[in-house]
Order: sequence, then structure tokens, then C-alpha cells
Amino acid sequence: MNKQIVVAINREYGSGGRTIGEMLSKDLGIHYYDREILKLAADESGINEALFDKIDEDSETRSLFKAARTVYTGELLSPGSKDFTSERNLFNYQAKVIKMLAESEPCIIVGRCADFILRDYENVVRVFIHAPKYYLLEQAAKKKSLELRDLDRYVDRINRSRSDYYLRYTGQEWADAHHYDICLDSSKLGFERCVEIIKGYMKVRYDGLEF
Repeated sequence: MNKQIVVAINREYGSGGRTIGEMLSKDLGIHYYDREILKLAADESGINEALFDKIDEDSETRSLFKAARTVYTGELLSPGSKDFTSERNLFNYQAKVIKMLAESEPCIIVGRCADFILRDYENVVRVFIHAPKYYLLEQAAKKKSLELRDLDRYVDRINRSRSDYYLRYTGQEWADAHHYDICLDSSKLGFERCVEIIKGYMKVRYDGLEF
């Protein structure tokens, strides 16, 4: 790819957003970042990676449901601060890594509010992948051996966790189409066509872009 474009993907659990991101990464020959961002943030900050795991957007152990919103502003606290390992500062270190990536290489970034963190970057394409509930359950069943009722609850819990995470750090609604350049229903399009649509949008928006 002849331009430094970043694709930031948010996705409902079961929609195949992660798979679409991986396919796009392979197709374009650029790096794919998901949980690797947690390790990079740990390396950048010197904070144990396990603490980043606890506040990950899919985590079922964090306390976001009880916590007040701490909308991202970019401020980083020093190691001497009593709040150095607070959830807010851990998120801010992830955001720092995401910005560093966007400024240094073309890549795919999945989740972690990358679309919001990079909202002022012209080189970023923001994508939301979604699907009807029946499809989310069908896809989730391929990974989770659960009874239908338990699977339904699991899918809802993960998506609620992602939505709450997004709201806390952005002050915005996760599934609001206004935040994205493209919203795709993977149940109607399939993964390969989603990849092609994203690439087509990139070519139109960034005139002269070549893959």
C-alpha cells in the first residue's frame, strides 16, 4: 500500500469483525493490532501487562459499570503519581501506543476506542461491523460450547462490556453510526465482501491509493 492509512475497526461480538480485520491485514500486507496493543502499552509504561488485561474492553472483571466516565484527554500521569496504575492512566498509555502506530505505519487496529483516539487523524478509516442477533449467535457458537440461553447471555455481556468501555472513555455511544465512515452488516455481505468494500472506500477517499 502506497499511503500510510490506518483502519480502526469496532465490532459486535460474533460479527466477524476481528476476522475481517485479519483478512484485510493479510490482503493489504500491513500489520494487524488487537491485544498486542496491551503488551506494547505495558512496555511503553513499565506497568505489568496483567493490569492492562484487567481493563481490556472484553474483560468481565473490571469495574467500569460502577465507575464514573473518564473521557480520554491524552494526559499521562508520571510514575510518581498515586494514580499511575489507575484505569484512566492505563487507557491513556494504550491511546499513546495507538497514536504512535498511526503516525509510524499503515495498520489495522481493532477495538480499544481507536476510532475516537484517532478522530483528528485524516489518515484513519473508521469501520463498525455488526449483524443481527441470530447471526451473532451462530458465529459465537463456533467458538463457545454453550447452551443457547447461556450463549445469548454471553454475547450480550461481551457487547455490553464493549459498549460500556467505549462510553466511559469517549462519552459517546459505541454503535452510533455517526462515529464511523462505514457500517457493515456482515450477515448480508460476508467477510470477503466486507473486506472489498473497505478497500473500495479507501481507494475512493484517498485518490490514487494503490494496493
